[in-house]
Amino acid sequence: MDVEDVFCSRVRMKILKVLVQLGELNISEITRRLGVNYQTTVEHLDVLEAESILQHKTFGRMQLYRINARSPKARAIQVLLDAWKEPEIKSERLS
Repeated sequence: MDVEDVFCSRVRMKILKVLVQLGELNISEITRRLGVNYQTTVEHLDVLEAESILQHKTFGRMQLYRINARSPKARAIQVLLDAWKEPEIKSERLS
C-alpha cells in the first residue's frame, strides 16, 4: 500500500491521532471516540495493522490496539503528528 492510500482516509488518520495521544484502546473505545460504526473501525484497523503501523493484543474477546513501536512507518507517523501539534501550542502561547 502506498503512503497516499494510508493517509487518504480521514478515519485512519483519526485512529492514528487517538492512539498516538492515548496509547492503547479497544475497538469499542476507538469507535466511540471517532463516532463511526464498529465495522468501519475494524476495517481501518485491519488496514493499519497489515501495514505494521498498529499492533493488537487479545484478552478473551477484547482486542487492544496501539501504535507498533518497532515499525519505522509508525515512528514516522508519530513524528509527523507530534510536529503537527507543536505549532498549535506555540500559537496558543502567542495569543
